Amino acid sequence: MDMVERVQPAPPAPRRRVTPVRYAPPRSYQLDVELVGASELRTRIAHVEHRGIERVDFHCLVYVTAGRYTHMVDFETFSCTAGSCLIIQPGQVHRFGDEQHWNGWLLVFRSELLQPLHPSTPNGDPELLCVEALPTHIRTSGTTRAAFIEALERMTIDAALAGDVNLSNTLLRNQFLVLITRLHLAHGAAAPNECVEPRIVERYREFRNTAEHEFRRWHAVAPYARHIGCSVKSLNRATREVADVTAKEMLVARLVLEAKRLLAHTALPISAISDQLGFDEPTNFVKFFRRETNTTPGQFRTLRNNT
Repeated sequence: MDMVERVQPAPPAPRRRVTPVRYAPPRSYQLDVELVGASELRTRIAHVEHRGIERVDFHCLVYVTAGRYTHMVDFETFSCTAGSCLIIQPGQVHRFGDEQHWNGWLLVFRSELLQPLHPSTPNGDPELLCVEALPTHIRTSGTTRAAFIEALERMTIDAALAGDVNLSNTLLRNQFLVLITRLHLAHGAAAPNECVEPRIVERYREFRNTAEHEFRRWHAVAPYARHIGCSVKSLNRATREVADVTAKEMLVARLVLEAKRLLAHTALPISAISDQLGFDEPTNFVKFFRRETNTTPGQFRTLRNNT
């Protein structure tokens, strides 16, 4: 049974249509995690007409156990082999590659898994709060790869068990925590686990969540600091400790990404894109885009349409 819902975009369709995809499991499915094997994923994808570029509103993880597989996420194509793990975040644009020559899993998890596991720890586990700080592609090997496969196999079995739903979700949450911890270790990102204070991680998370809603309106860091209730210096400390970038660099990267998405996947004129992204003049948007990407919006669009 398909667990996602594809929303038909309003006409007219752009040249490279992006299909919004929502996570919509049936009411009878009450678990926080869904694991889909590569063979089942191939069957599901084959039933979707006009499959192409999609924009998801949920988290998912693709883990390759054998073969070769390519997957596009936000304008970058990742070549995956055994041990590769792809992490796709809500709002990202992605496209499945050739499904025939690899094995592994697709793991879809509800955003609730990113919340604290215990009411007594309001800041939650740093590993859970920092899923979004992980890179899109991580390679695992050796004992880490073996442990990852074992964990996914165990989760697949446990998700199919009949019994108390609350207990099953508790079990799956803890297994999920182990997976994310292993990804942090594989990436060499032990800092969120051991060195960063929970309140710093929470400040970073609040900034990232707020920026996702307000980046078109607030291009400077100060409004975010006021909204969160901290100084600009404290906010920069949080983003540096968790993601190794300044708050301004995060905002700029988010604006550039959205500009690329609109240029590549819609037919909107550049003036309309400039307006959508909160620039007071199209010329300022063009200057910003050229400074950050070394190309103009028009040149970027032409290049993407020709590839």
